[in-house]
This record gives sequence, C-alpha cells and structure tokens, in this order.
Amino acid sequence: MTDTELHALKFPIGEYQKTVDPSAAQLTAFISDIHLFPQRLREAAETLSQAQLDTTYRPGGWTIRQVIHHCADSHMNSFIRFKLALTEDTPTIKPYWEDRWAECIDSKMAIEFSLHILDGLHTRWTALLESLSAAELKREFNHPEHHAPFKIDEYIGMYAWHSNHHLAHITALKKRKGW
Repeated sequence: MTDTELHALKFPIGEYQKTVDPSAAQLTAFISDIHLFPQRLREAAETLSQAQLDTTYRPGGWTIRQVIHHCADSHMNSFIRFKLALTEDTPTIKPYWEDRWAECIDSKMAIEFSLHILDGLHTRWTALLESLSAAELKREFNHPEHHAPFKIDEYIGMYAWHSNHHLAHITALKKRKGW
C-alpha cells in the first residue's frame, strides 16, 4: 500500500481544516453534525458482526470497536473542555494519550455501552452548544500541546469534523468490504 493510499484511509474526509470565526450558519451545521453523530454511528455499526467490529479500518489502525469506544472517550473529554472554558478563565486542560486509552480493557467491550454514553452526552452537549451567547462562543482554553488557545466556536467545528472523520472510517470500510 502506498503512502497516499494509507493517508486516504487514515483521513477519509480529508485532514481537519480549522474554520476561523465560523458564521452562524456554519455553527448551526457543526452543531447539527454533533447532535446527529450518535444516531449515525449507531446506524453504521448496527449491522456489523463481532468479527467485523474487530476489523481494523486501515493497516496499523484501530478496530471499529476501538474507534467507537474512542469516540465516547474523546467526546467526554471534549465536553468537559467546553464546560471548563465556560466556567473558568482560559483554563489549561489535561491532555490524554488516546492511543493508550484505546488499549484499555473497556475498549474491547460491547459497543453498546459507548453508544449509550454518546446518546446521553450528545443530547447534553447539543443543548449546551445551542444555548451559547456570542461572548461565550469566543471563550477559550489552553491545550498544553498547542501554542495557541482554542476558541469554543472553532472547537465546535473541530468536533463536527472529528465525528464525521470517525464515522467515515466505518462507512468507508463497510463500502470497501461490501458489508
């Protein structure tokens, strides 16, 4: 497999491109993507067998099961980052080693547990995001691995992309395999 082919499998919707100062229409679309993600993920995974869930979406990548559990882990962390940014003055968040989390025993469990987490989490997250004022959308947090603060409005776009990115890992694999 060429580097170009591997890159396409790793980033099936392309690499993340930050939207600086997103418009109201862009924010509405991003929030809709976040809101619909659990349903879309459940629909993409519902027909998969246990063996299919344990298939990697690319050479050297995670299994579909790990991707689903990663989404619950990542989105819980993101929700907390939003709440910290809304309730503290430019807090510094705690990063985590997502690859190590994907190796923990709970990432080998049935996906239903993470799908339930995502259902409840995204319902709360959507309510929070839809309630934000213009000033709240500009609140920030610091990520110690980056050299500039993250603004909430821009981070909403990142998590819309993150949702669609991992969903595409599953749907693209299903299409390639004829599942």
